[in-house]
Amino acid sequence: MALEITDSNFEELVLKSDKPVLVDFWAEWCGPCKMVGPVIEEMAKEYDGKAVIGKVNVDMNSAISMNYGIRNIPTLLYFKNGQVVDKQVGVVPKATLVGKLEAQM
Repeated sequence: MALEITDSNFEELVLKSDKPVLVDFWAEWCGPCKMVGPVIEEMAKEYDGKAVIGKVNVDMNSAISMNYGIRNIPTLLYFKNGQVVDKQVGVVPKATLVGKLEAQM
């Protein structure tokens, strides 16, 4: 299951991770986010132990969202060594998301 990432645990789970991290910025009311959600959950299972995969609810965690300039959702940010290394905005096939994550491994 994808981790719930919040303003309070973001630094620990994302910035200090020694593994690649994929963060899905989403909201309950967002239709396209509901299309990406199941893919993120699948990837969380498939990459368990190899990567950190989590979700940030933008309505409840505005500090992170503002810090990374999230204006459209879903936005997926890829982190490596605490830095954003790739970004995907909108709904794309799972293969695209997997390819971007694999590039960070």
